[in-house]
Amino acid sequence: MTSSYDLIVLGSGPGGYVAAIRAAQLGLKTAIVERENLGGICLNWGCIPTKALLRSAEIYHYMQHAKAYGLAADNITADIDAIVKRSRGVAKQLNQGIGHLMKKNKIDVHMGDGKLTAPGKLSVTADGKTEELSAKNIIIATGARARDLPFAKADGKRIWTYRHAMTPPEMPTKLLVIGSGAIGIEFASFYNDLGAKVTVVEMLDRIVPVEDEEVSAFLAGALKKQGMDIRTSTGVQKITDTGSGITAEIKAKDGTITTEEFSHVIVAVGIVPNVENIGLETLGIEPDKRFHIKTDAMCRTNVPGIYAIGDVTQGPWLAHKASHEGVIAAEAIAGGHPHAMDPKNIPGCTYCHPQIASVGLTEAKAKEAGYSVKVGKFPFIGNGKAIALGEAEGFIKTVFDEKTGELLGAHMIGAEVTELIQGYTIGKTAELVEADFMNTVFPHPTLSEMMHESVLGAFGKALHI
Repeated sequence: MTSSYDLIVLGSGPGGYVAAIRAAQLGLKTAIVERENLGGICLNWGCIPTKALLRSAEIYHYMQHAKAYGLAADNITADIDAIVKRSRGVAKQLNQGIGHLMKKNKIDVHMGDGKLTAPGKLSVTADGKTEELSAKNIIIATGARARDLPFAKADGKRIWTYRHAMTPPEMPTKLLVIGSGAIGIEFASFYNDLGAKVTVVEMLDRIVPVEDEEVSAFLAGALKKQGMDIRTSTGVQKITDTGSGITAEIKAKDGTITTEEFSHVIVAVGIVPNVENIGLETLGIEPDKRFHIKTDAMCRTNVPGIYAIGDVTQGPWLAHKASHEGVIAAEAIAGGHPHAMDPKNIPGCTYCHPQIASVGLTEAKAKEAGYSVKVGKFPFIGNGKAIALGEAEGFIKTVFDEKTGELLGAHMIGAEVTELIQGYTIGKTAELVEADFMNTVFPHPTLSEMMHESVLGAFGKALHI
């Protein structure tokens, strides 16, 4: 017997489960298919548990610097097993919460491997048994996985992906991180704070290369000050597991090749979309050259009735982008007219120490796009709350269109900037101009005052610098 629905969502990550909830709210009979854990990678093995790990490292960092706050904390130690246990507990709690939300919204959950078999048809296989489902619409939300290097296949022993790094078999002593995007830098920061000797290797000419150049340069300086070895324009050519560690052949910018020893390596060189064995070929769904599913602004694929959201589609590959796409797709399916996704209004956050957050165009990208720009920059050292917190390193930078006053981009590095960025994101989405930001009253004393000062600075009106 075939179970029939208005909508089936394949995958229950932050895109999939949000799409299912919104569809149910709109009166659609909805089912979700998940092969592993409700909540997907983000909730179980990504965004949330990594932030739990980083929080432990942050507390450890502050305890080590207690004297700076007039406090005494002696014999400070870090228990990696206890830290990991706490992180897994956080993930478990939230996983159970997703189950509750499915029941609350009367969403049927089918656990197993889902596969598109025909238009409007999907099979689910679990424990050797297959059930058939049908729906007027299907949303593909299968996510992505870590990309392996051909010469460094992750095994969870010495060669890790982010997933292995979250539940390490042991604390690394000398860690090599290949790749300096958000995932690589976050784990580099985590293990460095816990006492590992960390080396970061990046093929491009700067770390966190999607960020503004000034942010990249500031972060590189901060991480070096913390004891990290940062190498840009550098590649790893070979990894060998020696049993007691790994050796890496590293090619420097000048072409020099060295062989160096490490206890472990984290490979963080991007993602691969989960498009295999889900029936895309059967329906003729088109991927791009990197195998991500192509969609329009309403998340529709080239096949009527089939939508795709999240990391299985084109970037940016962020959980909040996936969730927003889930809402867009559900509302479009229900006959609504949601706002189209605008990638320029999607904020990005990196939870290293110091934190990074940004939205919109960098200064360089704005100029490349032909804008005449006004740029404001305000340092943390000029903010009373930052000094009181003992977090006086960092800055906030804003980029405006000189002709219209439109906010083109905002870029931050420093304490709690991942919480501040949403102010600028709202401004961009609402299409506010410089006068709107200038005429807004920011509370004192807060870190948010730096956002105001940065805007004022772009137009020669900064007050505290």
